[in-house]
Amino acid sequence: MARKALGPATLEIVQAVRAVAGHPMVAAVSGGADSLALAFAVAYVCSSTEQPFAAVTVDHGLQDGSADRARAVRDQLVDLGYDDITITRVSVGTGSGPEAEARTARYAVLDHEAAGRGADLVLGHTLDDQAETVLLGLARGSGPRSLAGMSVRSGHRLRPLLGIRRARTRAACAELGLDFWDDPHNADPRFTRSRLRARVLPVLESELGPGIAEALARTADLVRADADLLDRLADDLLASARWGSDLDCAVLAGADAALQTRVIKSWLTSSGATETSYERIRAVAALITDWHGQGPIDLPGLTVQRRGTLLTPEPQ
Repeated sequence: MARKALGPATLEIVQAVRAVAGHPMVAAVSGGADSLALAFAVAYVCSSTEQPFAAVTVDHGLQDGSADRARAVRDQLVDLGYDDITITRVSVGTGSGPEAEARTARYAVLDHEAAGRGADLVLGHTLDDQAETVLLGLARGSGPRSLAGMSVRSGHRLRPLLGIRRARTRAACAELGLDFWDDPHNADPRFTRSRLRARVLPVLESELGPGIAEALARTADLVRADADLLDRLADDLLASARWGSDLDCAVLAGADAALQTRVIKSWLTSSGATETSYERIRAVAALITDWHGQGPIDLPGLTVQRRGTLLTPEPQ
């Protein structure tokens, strides 16, 4: 890649990618401003360090002309210096809604391509995406792990742009002469995140003053640190409470509720439960803290009952 002076927005994005670089990288590129600016930075940084890099575009086939747009993305990636480019067409189901199904299909492809190259998967989520995630978690009452939002690194997945506003990626594309695409789904009021982006956050900014997105992202950072500590403590407690596949109520009875609920959720999931709602976790917790001979608790995929001092899972 030819070296030239970088504009201020582009430099900011390059520095964010450089801060997490060190392994081969696979950039997830949709053709939007976030992912194209990210793709440039990945190629720029990896070229300077002689690390392999690649790009993957997932065509969900949900809109007319999606195949043509994917090919246009490929052309821009070639111009950015990519010679390892994958375009994959996926089928999107309808079971849990188009947003969730598309996300599941997309990550299956992206994770597979990154794993096949022994590379980090680099995603273009920005500070704005983080703020939206936190607000959605708050509205759904999903608990601190949801409010913790996304991490810059989560296993092999990297999100280096979480401290950068969406407007900066658009500015970077303008500096670089990149032709990005605005996905109409991002403004479609049928989707919850789209309504939050177009209606809710602007109202909050108007009524409470500027800086709401930054405040929500900062909240995620603070909550994540606390949640990570509690998760580590809960892992230790779970190891002490396990008796084979069972759970020892005597060990958990005196535990703080914040740890107890985490242990129960982790144990239920590892035992085969396919859904662990707040209400169901509370019902299982009552078998430990309010035991008076009540019957088993049914969860999707699992039944839990108490025998003596042990909770026993029984797959359905």
